[in-house]
Amino acid sequence: MSHHIVEVEHLTFAYPDGTPAVRDVSFRIEHGEAVAVVGANGAGKSTLLLHLNGYHTPSRGKVRIGDFPLTRKTVAQVRRSVGMVFQDPDDQLFMPTVREDVAFGPLNLGLPDDEVRERVDQTLALVGAEHLAGRPPFRLSGGEKRAVAIASVLAMAPDILVMDEPSAGLDPHARRQLIKLLNRFHHTRIIATHDLDLVLDVCGRTIVLHEGEITADGPTAEIFGNEELLARSRLEKPLRMQGCPVCAAK
Repeated sequence: MSHHIVEVEHLTFAYPDGTPAVRDVSFRIEHGEAVAVVGANGAGKSTLLLHLNGYHTPSRGKVRIGDFPLTRKTVAQVRRSVGMVFQDPDDQLFMPTVREDVAFGPLNLGLPDDEVRERVDQTLALVGAEHLAGRPPFRLSGGEKRAVAIASVLAMAPDILVMDEPSAGLDPHARRQLIKLLNRFHHTRIIATHDLDLVLDVCGRTIVLHEGEITADGPTAEIFGNEELLARSRLEKPLRMQGCPVCAAK
């Protein structure tokens, strides 16, 4: 299943004002892996993710999605395989109703109306948002918008799911539902997040970014157990690995 593979080679990117964002980043993600990308604010996580379906073009280096090197000629094909959930759901929701937003992608794939309706109903149910189908997106809460944005991507049936801070703004119940959803998605998942407890629940592998460079790439438990690495990367252990502060004070 090569179309599920993500390969990045010596990726370097700087913004137009010359500010470097990603520096010589290389990794390969195989089919079915769930990989977290973690780092402090400004580490380059979002910028890296935006290269995986062509929203940014590398200053240097290459991105390959399955059999396709990511270029201007292949970007449309790549975007059929890579489903991207943006950090700000307002960047994805623009139709008059939730149902129309979730249907937009499948309709643009040329799918029959019956299949589009089925996908919309299924994905809204998956994220617990079926009751929002007739609502305008601008009247949703932040957590509701995020759930609908996720549904709009899942409706495209992507081979690779890329998510930027997917748990931000979710209440505890919605967050638990998101974790269940991600663990049921058996294709490739790449998740940039500050929610390190979610990473423990979902991702067997973690990539650490610091100032645009990869400082570690390995099993999540080993990464989060390395206090020196976390401190250098301006990160802390997930809450449930920190122990009870009340007990420690006794």
